[in-house]
Amino acid sequence: MAAKEGKSNKLSFQLKTPKGTRDWMGTDMILREQIFSAITEVFKRHGGTQLDTPVFELKEILAGKYGEDSRLIYDLADQGGEDCALRYDLTVPFARWLAMNTTVQHIKRFHIAKVYRRDQPAVAKGRMREFYQCDFDIAGTYDAMIPDAEVLRIVVEVFEALKMRDYITIKLNHRKILDGLFAACGVPEDKIRSISSAVDKLDKLPWDQVKLEMEEKGLESEVADKVGEYVKLSGGREILETIKADELLSANEHIQKGIADMELLFNYLEAYEVLDKVSFDLSLARGLDYYTGLIYEVVTPLSTPEGFAQSQDKKKSKSNKSDDPNVGVGSIAAGGRYDDLVNMFAKKRQIPCVGISFGVDRIFTIMKQRNEREAEEGNSTVRPSEVDVFVMAFGGKGFNGLLAERMSVANQLWNAGIKTEFAPSVKPRLPQQFKLAEAGKVPLAVILGEDELAAGKVKLKELGLPEGHPEKEGYLVSRDDLVEEIKKKLNKTALPLR
Repeated sequence: MAAKEGKSNKLSFQLKTPKGTRDWMGTDMILREQIFSAITEVFKRHGGTQLDTPVFELKEILAGKYGEDSRLIYDLADQGGEDCALRYDLTVPFARWLAMNTTVQHIKRFHIAKVYRRDQPAVAKGRMREFYQCDFDIAGTYDAMIPDAEVLRIVVEVFEALKMRDYITIKLNHRKILDGLFAACGVPEDKIRSISSAVDKLDKLPWDQVKLEMEEKGLESEVADKVGEYVKLSGGREILETIKADELLSANEHIQKGIADMELLFNYLEAYEVLDKVSFDLSLARGLDYYTGLIYEVVTPLSTPEGFAQSQDKKKSKSNKSDDPNVGVGSIAAGGRYDDLVNMFAKKRQIPCVGISFGVDRIFTIMKQRNEREAEEGNSTVRPSEVDVFVMAFGGKGFNGLLAERMSVANQLWNAGIKTEFAPSVKPRLPQQFKLAEAGKVPLAVILGEDELAAGKVKLKELGLPEGHPEKEGYLVSRDDLVEEIKKKLNKTALPLR
């Protein structure tokens, strides 16, 4: 909201973040960083090299790459002789980078950064105007479908690292099969992309509404019905057999090429032991114009309106409701093959590419809901603070707070790379120190006493142990052995990302 002048001639503002954006703090930030860390580890395991590009690009670089979604690009005013726009995704900037760096013929690249879309946001569902994407792409000429299969293996590894493998499905299709299907059914070539965009909504809208949109885009009703017979098919390898047995489809040259690719892909996915996670879905279209071959997106039960609605049963506040009842969280990762995109920027440079983009904000939304449920059950694994040790002190009459001694122990632990805090008071009371540690869910306490310090020892205590536990009251440790003992404790109490 713009600044307003009140009766007192003072400026007043509505303090808020812009629509479709948010601030990150506390456990939300910790969870997001855990997600980044898990994804990055998988990317590096597969030989990924990290790339960063400007947050804005020349407008002409982005123009004409996103089909109907191009209207969602944020244009920037000309402020220096160049028309620019905020990046819509990380794929087009990567293709631009490849076109500029002509010595690069093969690369596995990953990129974690914010992108911007002038969409209608639904914050509770992780649909934002400013959000992170985590991309992994393989660029270069390889034998058919080998990079594609590895990317899908990476997808499963990422969600396994996030403890979500059992809850995802990777929907697959092939642009050549889809385009050939449209052509065989009688869709005019100049309408294929717009009809693809309509068909892609079948996971959100009933067939009647999708058909109506196709007719509004100029497709004859009979042709739409013919398309509908095929795009409702989904399953596994048997879908390939269904297509090959159909005389209308099997005669199409594009479909024949797509089938050859998919047969190879299924063989490779079986070798990678991820075939159980895929679904061959002929309605999947992916609206972006630059895809040329295999396309895919990752969905979960929360990707559907019904699944999301069930997850929101306990959240009745208006802030958690979307204006669009037809949309769930949506896909949480998506991608495909784009062999011609680099060539759009450099006519003499042809580098085939395939990749995947993970929607961190949507993944975060799902994981946060899971953590909230676990917190209600007393099983939360995300702490408000990443501090591992709280240094405390206690004493009797004449107690001076042992501030210098607390500082010395904290310094010893910091030097050893251990995340440590202490109460920023000269003479804190022991209950107040425990309360600070409890608020941050700090797992360990080092407790200093004058007599123990004189003997060169401190007490190490694991916080949160139940009554009756043999180490409930902690035990004495030599200052010389403190770091080693703490590291043992931290390894024992370390919790996996959930």
